[in-house]
Amino acid sequence: MEAVGLFISQQWKNVLEVIILWVIIYNTYRYFRATRGARIFTALVGMYIGMTLLSEWLDLTVIGWLLKYVSVFLAIALVIIFQPELRRALAELGSHRFFSSINEGARARFADDLIEMAETLSGHRTGALIAIERGIDLKQYLETGTEMDCVLSPELVYTIFYSGTTLHDGGMIIRMADERISGSGCVFPLNQRELSDQSIGLRHRAAMGITEESDAIALVVSEETGAISIAVSGKLERDLEKEAFRERLNELLLNQEQDEEEIAAEEDDES
Repeated sequence: MEAVGLFISQQWKNVLEVIILWVIIYNTYRYFRATRGARIFTALVGMYIGMTLLSEWLDLTVIGWLLKYVSVFLAIALVIIFQPELRRALAELGSHRFFSSINEGARARFADDLIEMAETLSGHRTGALIAIERGIDLKQYLETGTEMDCVLSPELVYTIFYSGTTLHDGGMIIRMADERISGSGCVFPLNQRELSDQSIGLRHRAAMGITEESDAIALVVSEETGAISIAVSGKLERDLEKEAFRERLNELLLNQEQDEEEIAAEEDDES
């Protein structure tokens, strides 16, 4: 028993290090495994490990020396490859309740304004694409349209998306931080995945694309049917009933932590 106690007292730090590293590696893998850069990451790391083992086994001095310095560039390359995912991860950390400084009452009023706005558009069957900016700045997409800085109101949004205006075809960006419209007529990236449902149009694909590249929430109103859809984290929830839309939007804006846990659970189920 004394030997066991001595071993534990000497090795507990090593055990703790292994546990911490395992938790970090596992959660990193779980977050990035479904991303577009996952295959590139796997290929690069596999090649690097394979070349390292080969150089050690055959004592290839020059290759070993090159790999030592290439590792620095590999780390930089990984940061570039996973830039959107890293930005989203940091934004999600910043939006955690522990760090959040946005008043719950203000968020509830903001959600009510968005719901009224979407229902107004839906009632008139006016097509619309709206991205709600949360933690990640959407300035790069704002530059593709017309910059604005005005108070959010259903009447103004309906006017912008009215088919006779020059801005109705693009996407609108609304900042959640100050509840203001920051731009419209913006071009959002399209979702590039092959979708089984061929009826999904450009507005819906753009909604999925902008939420893949950022932590934004995208609202889509169909011009043909007036149906309302929500996109978040690259996933599209189509043709929501009014009550379901209200509940889901309130859930996304008021309970971000719970939403993140659900998304992680869905990704686990898909794998």
